[in-house]
This record gives sequence, C-alpha cells and structure tokens, in this order.
Amino acid sequence: MSYVLIVDDDEDFASAVGTVIRSAGHEIDIKLNTKAASASIKARRPDLIVLDVMFPENESGGFEFARELQQSHKGKEKIPVLMLTAINTKSPVGFRARDIDDQWLPVEEFVEKPVDLNLLLQKINRLLEKKKS
Repeated sequence: MSYVLIVDDDEDFASAVGTVIRSAGHEIDIKLNTKAASASIKARRPDLIVLDVMFPENESGGFEFARELQQSHKGKEKIPVLMLTAINTKSPVGFRARDIDDQWLPVEEFVEKPVDLNLLLQKINRLLEKKKS
C-alpha cells in the first residue's frame, strides 16, 4: 500500500480523487493548502503527491511548492509529483506536459482538470510502480 498526499483547495474534488485512489488500495491524506502539505511531509513522507497549482492565498502556489520540494529534497529520494490543475482554463498562459523540466515545472506528470478519474488512477499507479523499481 502506498501513501498518497493530495494537495488541493477544492475539498470536494480532493475527496472524490481520494476516494478513487483509496479504492485502489492506497492510503491517502488531503491537505487544502501548501503550508499544511509542507507540515504533513515533515511528519510523514508520501510516496506520491497529487498537487493543484492555484490556491486562494497564492495563484501559483503549486508551482512554488513543487520547486521548494525539489530544492529541500536535493540529495534525497525525490517524491514524485503529479500536478492536477485547471490553470489552463483560468490563465492566459498555457501549460502542458511538455513544459515539465527540473527547473520550471519539476513534476513527473501534468494533468488538466476536468480529468477522467480512471485515467488519473492509471497515471498514479504508473508513477508509484516506477518509484518502486
């Protein structure tokens, strides 16, 4: 069983995603902002993070959190991050999976909302399997 941390300010959406992940046999925790997520990671390191971009307190909070996470874990095993966001429907700047890199967008997957939850679960399971190998 893997431990997945979901970081999203939309509690209903995060709960729906969590239900799907839990149904696949994984343990989940939901944090509604990046500050709570940081504290949670210090207490217990997740196997994977599902991360939103836009938060009420910071519209680019997910980007910043992903970069901070990468910096704070240099030299340690990286925590895979799947960025799950509706930023492309709310921002004139377009982001795509091809924008992933270690500096600008340090995540393993970039998925746009709305998302097919079965497809999301496939991506999560693939990232967890990749981490184990």
